[in-house]
Amino acid sequence: MISLLLQVPADSLSMATGVEAPSILSLLLKGGLVFIIPLLAMSVVAVYIFFERFFKIQAASKVDQDFMEQIQDFMLNGNIDAANKLCSEQDTPIARMVHKGIQRIGKPLRNIEVAIENEGKIQLLELENNLATLATISGAAPMLGFLGTVTGMIDAFWQISNAGSNVDPGLLAGGIYQALVTTAAGLTIGIIAYIGYNVLVAMVEKVIYKMELTSVEFVDFLQKPVK
Repeated sequence: MISLLLQVPADSLSMATGVEAPSILSLLLKGGLVFIIPLLAMSVVAVYIFFERFFKIQAASKVDQDFMEQIQDFMLNGNIDAANKLCSEQDTPIARMVHKGIQRIGKPLRNIEVAIENEGKIQLLELENNLATLATISGAAPMLGFLGTVTGMIDAFWQISNAGSNVDPGLLAGGIYQALVTTAAGLTIGIIAYIGYNVLVAMVEKVIYKMELTSVEFVDFLQKPVK
């Protein structure tokens, strides 16, 4: 993405002036390794977190449509062991919540509800693992890029002030475009991380909805009178 954003104007400039456009790597290096290296590290971490969480949350959202019906059938027949076994075979937050409720069968209904709620909170924390880091990257990357631009501009004007009367306009222009490289990199990483964060949050909310729906269904089932 960074390569695409930087390469388009560079190619246009090369065609218009006949001057060979600088490579993306050379632009990044001119932006200052002090800022570029942390930004590149942030991009790697952001990509890793997004895909790791994406597949994890996607797997958590997949629940057998007949899961609750089987659980209810087992419990109506008094086969609690089969219900526990079915929950153990389902590696999802919903199955773990139901499993926790089944383990509390025989205790007051309020105790069962509290156990399910506590397990739901634990599962939610696991689903949201590292999302805060991704959100931090989405905000920190642009700010770090701006910081690199500010320091680059300071350095450019310092060189101009030392040049005295022999000021070369190319010196100022070169310093500015080099300084802006960090801004472009930071904004690109920040935007991608921000979009990825919101995609994951939306996925987590869908899983939460399914968890709440299942917990209500399970508690309602326990409250039904036995025929």
